[in-house]
Amino acid sequence: MKTLIQKIYVEEHHSFACRTYKTPHFETAWHKHLECELILITAGNGTALIGDYIGEYKEGDVFFLQSNVPHWFRKLQNNAIGSAIVLQFLSDFWGDVFLSLPEMKPVARLLGQENIAIQLQGALSDEITAIIRQLEYAEGLDRIQLLLNAMLRIGSSNEYQVVTMASSTSSSSAENSVIESVIDYSFKHFLSPISLKEISGITNMSIPAFCRFFKRNIKKSYLDFLKEIRIGHACKLLRDTDRAILDICYNSGYNSWANFSKQFKVVSKLSPSAYRKQYKK
Repeated sequence: MKTLIQKIYVEEHHSFACRTYKTPHFETAWHKHLECELILITAGNGTALIGDYIGEYKEGDVFFLQSNVPHWFRKLQNNAIGSAIVLQFLSDFWGDVFLSLPEMKPVARLLGQENIAIQLQGALSDEITAIIRQLEYAEGLDRIQLLLNAMLRIGSSNEYQVVTMASSTSSSSAENSVIESVIDYSFKHFLSPISLKEISGITNMSIPAFCRFFKRNIKKSYLDFLKEIRIGHACKLLRDTDRAILDICYNSGYNSWANFSKQFKVVSKLSPSAYRKQYKK
């Protein structure tokens, strides 16, 4: 069985990890680790599952994840190349005394926000991207200085979006394997009807037991999770194609325009036509 807890390897002459993960090593399933993570997507696109968040990721995106926030970056296409530069470090690796210095308040405040994950935006994203690319090849004290600069800049900025504040869970490896199976099945079949009976059946649980299990681990109901996958798919079609909106409705797992329109507004806060206009100007 696959475990949710990932062990991060750090070279003997380094105090934290920084390396590129490229297909097939980019494909890591639902997992978490003690280390905080700063990640720059360098190739590919797909769906990011971070805590209770479901959203798109693409080349150039930068995320910061606190310790023990479960996550999974799923490629849009199995035969595509995924790649990211990933920094992973323990929040106290530079020592509690150093972290308590007045000059370190922005970093201490950022690292003190448990269970949080953020996506950087605008000039901040560009700035941190440049630092991460330098850091990948840096050695010695330059590595620590660059990471410190990145964390100070993030901690002093508000140019980011909080994507999750979901609390972590302590699941057994058996439970984590079930979660992974449910997520994988959902992404493979979300364009078709999926009933609670069907999805609970693959876990060998009753419907009530499955619903409790899923919400405990993902922090939302299964039907809300499925809705967000479908609407996320519809959003991509609205942005990237000129297909008729009604056609997109029926090609996003819905068989009712009224239901699709209602659910789309719940998730995106806009109607499908208003959402498309944002990207077709």
